[in-house]
Amino acid sequence: MLSNKTFEKISSIGKKQWDECANNENPFLSYTFLKNLEDSKSIGPGTSWIAKYLCIYNNKKIMAVAPMYIKLDSQGEYVFDHAWANAYYNAGGKYYPKIQLSIPFTPVTGNRILIKASLTSKEKTNIFSYIAEIIIDITNNNFSSAHITFCTKEESVFLGKNKFLTRIGEQFHWKNNNYKDFNDFLKSLISRKRKSIIKERKSIRDKNIEIILKSNKEISAVDWKYMYDFYINTADKKWGNAYLNEDFFKLLKKNFSDNILIIFAKEDGDTIAAAMHVIGKNTLYGRYWGSSKKIDYLHFELCYYQAIEWAIVNNYEFVEGGAQGPHKIQRGYLPEKTYSAHYIANENFRNAVKEFLNEEEKIIDRDIQIINNKFTPFKKN
Repeated sequence: MLSNKTFEKISSIGKKQWDECANNENPFLSYTFLKNLEDSKSIGPGTSWIAKYLCIYNNKKIMAVAPMYIKLDSQGEYVFDHAWANAYYNAGGKYYPKIQLSIPFTPVTGNRILIKASLTSKEKTNIFSYIAEIIIDITNNNFSSAHITFCTKEESVFLGKNKFLTRIGEQFHWKNNNYKDFNDFLKSLISRKRKSIIKERKSIRDKNIEIILKSNKEISAVDWKYMYDFYINTADKKWGNAYLNEDFFKLLKKNFSDNILIIFAKEDGDTIAAAMHVIGKNTLYGRYWGSSKKIDYLHFELCYYQAIEWAIVNNYEFVEGGAQGPHKIQRGYLPEKTYSAHYIANENFRNAVKEFLNEEEKIIDRDIQIINNKFTPFKKN
């Protein structure tokens, strides 16, 4: 007999129980990463992310969990629904609070309903259906909507059969086609793009900028302080305020550093820039970047080219550079669809959003087709 319960603290579920459900899918879904967000007070009281971790039981044994939150605005989600909120408000409704199943501040695809791998296919399907019903029931009784963002395609398809609307997004990812080294990757590009990358990398070398890669215990407390300061500098420029605080970075140093790669740039011995990446099972995730000095192409070197080199050397299949960024195309990153599932309690508004999403998907499909046919940086086979 399935039952459910929500918790305001992930510690109420426990590391062993959570990670058994997360199944080491990716580091952002781990107990440690989510607890770091909570312990640093980057989420929780005083923020717009109020944790309501969902736990599913069968005969009092935990079978599945989900990172669920009550959301008081649309900040830090990267699937933008501000226009929906405004339309809902103009129609006399109250869009916030809403339900959100996601990884706060992290536009990385992964399962959002985490089910124990040991269960049978039928058991997993039953749990998935049960969770869909629970989310709809919670939403209908208390909230305007529920949003499951950056879920897998399979999850979006299943939820689409249960009154959820599917929203298609677009990111740019690099794929390792069994390259021997960075020069081998360059050979796969058309001449113009290859020459452009060679020119950009040469510009950094000619300035005698030293590039240093550090991971795990190689990253010192001073290095972490630099990374935080660079992150704050970028956040102030882009968003006006930072989502994450210094305590979060200190916790990464303490209990998450084995998942971290930081690429530093030094000029005359001074650290002038850094890019932080998170190491997954077969994917390197670009996360935060910042610099104290504007130098042409330095961002591309630390965030893209060094990441590609690292992935090739370490036999990693993908590099994901985060949300948005068509400028990544000429650097070997191609468009990939992302998926989200949305349940709107008001049927009339749900129908209006459905029409919008249908048109949005056509635009994204057309954009991906044009990029792959006309603007790909790769030689055509």
